[in-house]
Amino acid sequence: MVKYINNNSGFQQWNAARDAKNKKSRLGGILWWFILFLAAWWLMSWWIAPQNTQTANTEPTQELVDISAVPTSEISSENLTATVQGLRISDVKLLKYAADASDDESGPVVLLGSDNAYALVGMIANGTDVPTQTTVWKQNDNTYTWRNSDGVEFNRTITVDGYVISVADTIKNNTKNAISIAPYAEIQRANDMESSAGVYSGSVAYVNADLEHEDWPRLAKKSFAYSTENGFVGFVDQYWETVLSLTSPDQTMRVKSVGDLYQADSAAAPVQIAAGAATTITTHLYMGPRDHRILDAASQQITGLDETVDYGWFWFFVRPILWLLHVLNSFVMNYGVAIIVMTLLLRLAMWPLTRKSYVSMMAMQKMQPEMARIQKLYANDKARMQMEIMRLYQTNKTSPMSGCLPMLIQIPIFFALYKALLISVQMRSAHFLWISDLASMDPYFILPILMGVTMWLQQHMQTAANGPQTNDAVAQTQKMMKWMPLLFTVMFAWMPAGLVLYWTVSNIFGLGQMYYIKRITRNS
Repeated sequence: MVKYINNNSGFQQWNAARDAKNKKSRLGGILWWFILFLAAWWLMSWWIAPQNTQTANTEPTQELVDISAVPTSEISSENLTATVQGLRISDVKLLKYAADASDDESGPVVLLGSDNAYALVGMIANGTDVPTQTTVWKQNDNTYTWRNSDGVEFNRTITVDGYVISVADTIKNNTKNAISIAPYAEIQRANDMESSAGVYSGSVAYVNADLEHEDWPRLAKKSFAYSTENGFVGFVDQYWETVLSLTSPDQTMRVKSVGDLYQADSAAAPVQIAAGAATTITTHLYMGPRDHRILDAASQQITGLDETVDYGWFWFFVRPILWLLHVLNSFVMNYGVAIIVMTLLLRLAMWPLTRKSYVSMMAMQKMQPEMARIQKLYANDKARMQMEIMRLYQTNKTSPMSGCLPMLIQIPIFFALYKALLISVQMRSAHFLWISDLASMDPYFILPILMGVTMWLQQHMQTAANGPQTNDAVAQTQKMMKWMPLLFTVMFAWMPAGLVLYWTVSNIFGLGQMYYIKRITRNS
């Protein structure tokens, strides 16, 4: 029976037909899954696009404190200015970043600049009085002094280092009894879901060396509390951070919604101050950009701050790409040109693979006469024809999928660059030709159309190299690939212009590579 089955030609044909069908299905399935993945990713990007809405809150509005009688003063450095009014710090202006990325004359970015938005650094005491929000301090430059009725003296010094605002409170106990002082701080502000597309935004807390995130919708529905020895808490947006850190141990940190606003606060364990003694309590506030180089420097004062940047799934590509872009920009002095140079370097690095792919396509062109002979010879035996064609591919060490390899290899780079453009503050206001913001879409859709045209030209050259296909699997592949330029053009129309620039330059360089390989192959 076994001998009969092994020698039965009908069984062999059925088995060959099944194998050919499976190969064909896998070939088409891979491409369709790739197309569906890109379409789903585009739909998801559209669905999570910036929305100018706020979710209903679950907690009552916090009672407003009238501080109109408290005088205001200003602290400043080369990076920022801020308004100080008693215990509050607000209206933080980032002097090196324009509010409108497309207009350098639009004025600086302002954090905590809206009504009832502020950072507050205060104290709770046992055995004496402490300054409150309505307390009027005596000011001498950046030092503020207040003495209570018991003779306890409070001296507050506010300094700015980079984008870190440090508040040092020195409490001198002039009484005959020990007192207890517990520091606390809070940040209150509105959400910023307008700039949250593709990048996490909401609360952030550094709890026992781990980061905790809660997005705006979750904060609107629920409060969150954390216990830690030390850490920080605050809010992150697409490009900016507002966080606070107490230097005291045993902290309880919370994030919650308060009416139409959101609050992050931290309270530490009380500090005992003996009679006649003094102690200093320091609080750090980071009010600045989400630039990993700036955050690395600030992490010397606020541990863990450098971990707050969201690099996404391809983090191992994002950081090298950002580093390379910054290095190239330091030479060419334009991020658009830096993206072009980086694209050329990446294409050159992939040259061995690209050359192998294009040579394989040229080999397929030479296979056409033999393939036509096989198709004619086995016209009535589809299974045998598929088997012979696959054998022909193996003999010539090529594949109909070889032309897709360079594009597939670029996918991780594509997503890494997409993330880099979304989180890079420098890209936010980077100009290139008619584009005023490489992190936003091309306002005139010139780059997406150019990208679609160059992609179509690439496919046209590949099809011309391979010739018309009568093989079902390859012909089906070519039909599906014809729609890729149109699909990519629609998808990329709303993508960051820097990303479309990368893909367009990559296509143009690929056309040049293809022409060069085609020419030397013909001459050889």
